Amino acid sequence: MTDIEIEVTINGASRRDIVAPRLTLADYLREKCGLTGTHLGCEHGVCGACTVMLDGDAVRACLIFAVQADGAELTTVEGIAAPDGTLSPVQAAFRAEHGLQCGFCTPGFIVSATAFLRENPDPTEPEIRDAISGNLCRCTGYQGIIRAVRAAADSIADAHGDRTNNSDANDAETTDAAARQS
Repeated sequence: MTDIEIEVTINGASRRDIVAPRLTLADYLREKCGLTGTHLGCEHGVCGACTVMLDGDAVRACLIFAVQADGAELTTVEGIAAPDGTLSPVQAAFRAEHGLQCGFCTPGFIVSATAFLRENPDPTEPEIRDAISGNLCRCTGYQGIIRAVRAAADSIADAHGDRTNNSDANDAETTDAAARQS
């Protein structure tokens, strides 16, 4: 097959490359662009380790060909922090709430949570659980991850001064769940 020229914007920088039509977006980012934060786990779209944002939507980079991203804006985990290296609210919350252990799945969770909170800035705990259900973690037990997404939502709301505060609803849900388990 003939190689194809693509042009993409990755983490704010424009890039033009010639790629094989069957090269996945994950392999393109890792091998051609050197952005190794996009991890490859299952290579079947199940684990979420390769999650990136394509035009603002969280997608599995192992399921998309690089040529399909032609003309798109991509954000990888490397592009989530501020240009000066300041952690994003999601990254800071993952660190503060112990939402990571080995770190292999962390980039996918960070990107997924970032995209989710742009769409739903004040989620309930069930909404958080649903949003992260497409990402697998074998180390943390998910509680730190759920707390991290909630903390990030609270941090973003505090920074913008707009708080409807679903964390109160989450506290009630958590209390109800604890009572049912007793």
